[in-house]
Amino acid sequence: MTAMFDLTGKVALVTGASRGIGEAVAKTLAANGAYVIVSSRKAEACESVVAAIVAAGGRAEARACHIGEMAQIDALFADIMAAHGRLDILVNNAATNPHFGHITETDVSAFQKTVDVNIRGYFFMSSAGAKLMAKHGGGSIINVASVNGVVPGAMQGIYSITKAAVIAMTKSFAQECAPMGVRVNALLPGATDTKFASALFHNPVILEKALTRIPMKRIAEPDEMAGTVLYLASNAASYTTGACINVDGGYLVS
Repeated sequence: MTAMFDLTGKVALVTGASRGIGEAVAKTLAANGAYVIVSSRKAEACESVVAAIVAAGGRAEARACHIGEMAQIDALFADIMAAHGRLDILVNNAATNPHFGHITETDVSAFQKTVDVNIRGYFFMSSAGAKLMAKHGGGSIINVASVNGVVPGAMQGIYSITKAAVIAMTKSFAQECAPMGVRVNALLPGATDTKFASALFHNPVILEKALTRIPMKRIAEPDEMAGTVLYLASNAASYTTGACINVDGGYLVS
C-alpha cells in the first residue's frame, strides 16, 4: 500500500455499493485500509460485498438506505454517528434512470423519481456528510456524476439533466465546504459495463454507435472507476476540490 493512498483509520460510506461501480469502489477503499459502510436500498444486497471485503482482510458493514427517502438518510447518519462517531469519506454513487425514451415522453413519476434520488438524495447526503466530517477536521465527498451531464445521452434526457445538476452541486459544495475542511469532487464515468447500463451496452446497435465516439474503442469495467475515487478520497488529492474528472476512454474529447 502506498502511504499517500493509505486510508487506515478512515470511515467511508459508499452508496449504491451492492454492485457495479459502487461495489468496485467499496472493495478498493477497503483494500487501502478504510472501514467501509456498504450501502444500498436493502442491506442484504450488500452482504456479499461485505463478505468479500472481510475475506480479503478488510473491514466493512452493510447498511440499508434509499437515498430517495429523507427519513432513511437521517436514520443512516444517526446510525453512523452512534456506531462510529465520525465519517471521513462519502461516495455518492446510488442513482436511478427509470426513463429511456424521448424526453417529451417522460412522465411525472419517472421525472420525480430521478430528481428525488439523483439530485435531492445527493444533496442531502452531501449536506449531512459534510457536517459530520467537519466535527473531526474534514473529509472527502466524491459524487459519481456521468459524462451524460456534459453531453446528454440520447433518450436519457431527465437522467442527463440530473447528472448535470450533480456537476454543479459538486462545485457549489466544494466552494462552501472548503472552510470546513471538506473536499468535494466528482467522477464522470463514461460507458461502463454494469447492470445499471446493461440495457444500453448489451444492445449491439447501441454499443457499436457508442464505440464510434470512444477513442479507446471499448467500454470500461467498474474497477476502472475505482482508482480515481481512491485518489480523490486520499491525501494524494489534499489540494483538489471542485474537480470533475472524466474517466471515459476519451469520449468527451472526441
